[in-house]
Amino acid sequence: MKKLFLNFLIMTCTIAMTMMLPVSLFAQRRGAAVEIKLASIVPDNTDWSRALDRLAKEWYNATNGQVVVSVYHGGQLGSLEKDLLRKLKGNTIQAAVFTSVGLSLIAPEVLTLSAPFFIRNDGELDYVINAVKSELEEKINRQYFMLAWAKSGWLKVFSRNPVRVPSDLKSQIVSSVEIPIMNTAFKSMGFQMQQTDYNGVLISLTSGKTDAVYQTPTYAAPMQIFGVAKNMMNLNIAPIMGGIVINQQTWRKIDDQYKPKLLAIIKEIEREIGGAITKLENEAVQVMSRNGLNIITLTRAEEQVWYNEVGSKISALANDKVFNRSLYNKINILLQQYRK
Repeated sequence: MKKLFLNFLIMTCTIAMTMMLPVSLFAQRRGAAVEIKLASIVPDNTDWSRALDRLAKEWYNATNGQVVVSVYHGGQLGSLEKDLLRKLKGNTIQAAVFTSVGLSLIAPEVLTLSAPFFIRNDGELDYVINAVKSELEEKINRQYFMLAWAKSGWLKVFSRNPVRVPSDLKSQIVSSVEIPIMNTAFKSMGFQMQQTDYNGVLISLTSGKTDAVYQTPTYAAPMQIFGVAKNMMNLNIAPIMGGIVINQQTWRKIDDQYKPKLLAIIKEIEREIGGAITKLENEAVQVMSRNGLNIITLTRAEEQVWYNEVGSKISALANDKVFNRSLYNKINILLQQYRK
């Protein structure tokens, strides 16, 4: 009887001590879920946002609930990419959607893809990206981990007065939005540039401080830029890339057995987002056109003026201070191959 009572006492104490253990220890024994806050500046209820929501759901299912992604759309966790990068580095967020601007803060070479009038259309962009993305990923992955690439649209000129050739734009003051290298490039070619943040573009145009801006249609439409800058030159200035980046400490926490599945899912999302941006851009132009935007379609001769006068000068800016010389040379060879 005494032995039975002693065994009961030991069992009771063991249960009581177990109940006092921290919850996190139980989670570690079961395999704690990796929680990921994914910040996006892309508005909600778009093809982009729906693709990110699907990513969260499919990652959860593929890992049996061991990876939980919470997506915060529309700049809920920050609308400036430099702030998102700081939060990513500090692990306040674990993943984020960036454009070329944010990606260039990690790997400056990325902005070489956006050299004005260098890469001219989606076909050329796809050809170049397929060839150089592994090199860019290697640089990004030294600090973070590149999950997916995506197009973020094409920069176009929106202006108060119509623009058909470079001299038309040189007579107007142009807002340069948070892309200092682009500002430097255009200034060196004789354009009047004024640095403006995203929130100040419309104010600057409305007040008359600036007359034009280069921006993607998907940004110009919701920001109502076309209400003042009523003319859009329908010529691609440069592509803006996007990407989903996760910090290394979070990526390492995910069980290796799941990573091939997660990467397969993200590659499918990558293809889906690429198509979504083209659709969004076309829809944005249609909406603006119905609401007063004047679309200026250039002749072949006028397009060539831009390529001759502006595009030809980009090579001199590939000096490692503005655009990366090594990557520029590689892209130039690829473009010559593609255009043949």
